[in-house]
Amino acid sequence: MPDIRGKKILVIGGAGFIGGHIVEQLLAEDIGGLIVYDNLSRGRVENIAAALDDPRARLFEIGGDVLHLDHLDEAVKEADMVIHLAALWLLHCHDYPRSAFKVNIEGTFNVLEACRHHGIERLVYSSSASVYGNALEEPMTEAHPFNNDTFYGATKIAGEAMLHAFHQRYGLNAVGLRYMNVYGPRQDDKGAYIAVIMRFLERIAAGQPLQLAGDGSQAYDFVYVGDVARANLCALKAKATDAFYNVGTGQATSIAELARLLLEITGSGVGLAFSDQIQSFVTRRVGSTDKAAAELGFTAQVTLREGLERLYDWWCNR
Repeated sequence: MPDIRGKKILVIGGAGFIGGHIVEQLLAEDIGGLIVYDNLSRGRVENIAAALDDPRARLFEIGGDVLHLDHLDEAVKEADMVIHLAALWLLHCHDYPRSAFKVNIEGTFNVLEACRHHGIERLVYSSSASVYGNALEEPMTEAHPFNNDTFYGATKIAGEAMLHAFHQRYGLNAVGLRYMNVYGPRQDDKGAYIAVIMRFLERIAAGQPLQLAGDGSQAYDFVYVGDVARANLCALKAKATDAFYNVGTGQATSIAELARLLLEITGSGVGLAFSDQIQSFVTRRVGSTDKAAAELGFTAQVTLREGLERLYDWWCNR
């Protein structure tokens, strides 16, 4: 079983929403050092500002882009283990598929090559439940067919396939994590690609009713970012290799239920507004948690109410 004590760990995309929480949790461990590699296109230095006060941690000083091979090689050769989160997100991939190909597929290949070249002991790759598309059966186990319709999902399927190929050919010790719908403090609340929870909070602040598509019955597995970060640490320490795992709660929450819970937590009386059904990439997706519990020792601990309360507290005090 891998031991992270005294190891130097590179977190690619470590200044992002999930990455910042991983960095914080890693520094609570007895690691030897931590390098954050991030081009700051979506990541923010403020996400890791407190972590950088720790003498073991530093932000890679010349920028961290997975398409800059010399920079990437320089960062990876300093590390013992790597967590790779850097990617363009779903709607960005939808609008800019060529950029998505470069970053999510070519960039991941670059990471894998660098890890192989420098003999990295352990790699944890951030995949996504988007590989599954809409649920054909529930809960979705890791054996669920790839029913994906999006370019983002396609890039994550490609990443998983490359991870498996590098293990088979070079013995790369790696696992991938398929995140469900991640939410929590420091979630992006600006730009075109903010999540439904942040849109709801913006409308609550503006005194506007929460708009739901159709009857709001679309249901997803919402998992707290702190739990997702802990899943990465569990994966880093686990003996499993060449395998992929759901990271979620196993609980379905409809968008209407989510909206009503937010209204209750915030004490808002703006109510709900139902609109004509709009196109949605996925209308239902809930993952099985059994494999991650058995092989990684990971089970989500934060309830949706508790996680939303933490998110709302952060949002009010930004």
